[in-house]
Amino acid sequence: MHKNKKNVWDTRTVVFLGLLIAMHIVLTRLIVIELGSYRITVGCVCTILAGLWFGPVGGGICGLVADLLGCLLKGYAVNPLITIAAMMWGIIPALCRPVMSGGKTKKTVFLCVGVVLASICSTLGFTTTGLALINGGKFWVSFTALLPGRTMQWAIMTPIYCVLTVVLYLSPLTGLILSLSGQSASGHVVKA
Repeated sequence: MHKNKKNVWDTRTVVFLGLLIAMHIVLTRLIVIELGSYRITVGCVCTILAGLWFGPVGGGICGLVADLLGCLLKGYAVNPLITIAAMMWGIIPALCRPVMSGGKTKKTVFLCVGVVLASICSTLGFTTTGLALINGGKFWVSFTALLPGRTMQWAIMTPIYCVLTVVLYLSPLTGLILSLSGQSASGHVVKA
């Protein structure tokens, strides 16, 4: 064990994750367009950034806590599949981070690949399955009834998520967050 390594889960990291969770809840539960089984929101970008800034564990925790607190605030029952989908927003893009070294174009491509993969797994996979199970009746009937609308939502929202993620992650904000949380731009913990 290296003596110069700092604990990544210090107070500053927990505070940053708490702020991202709060922003996720506000954007997902309060500033949202509800259309029945469809929701227009950009809250998952907070979870994506949590994963990119603090790793897949931080992103997964951000998605988990934001979903659980959001359900509590709105009075919804927790659906484990939808909770897993919320966690995927923080985990999958963060797993692409190690290959993002290089120029701005390479980073942009891998950021978008991570967001698209998370969006497919989350929006089209786990969330659609979770909603189909909630609707009752025959699963495949519910799933196939939801899928066209969810696919349209996915096609509209995924480019928006990509643009917001790229703009925010490649901005000076990332350097500021990482330096304040004690990390270097490459994600390594630096001495305080």
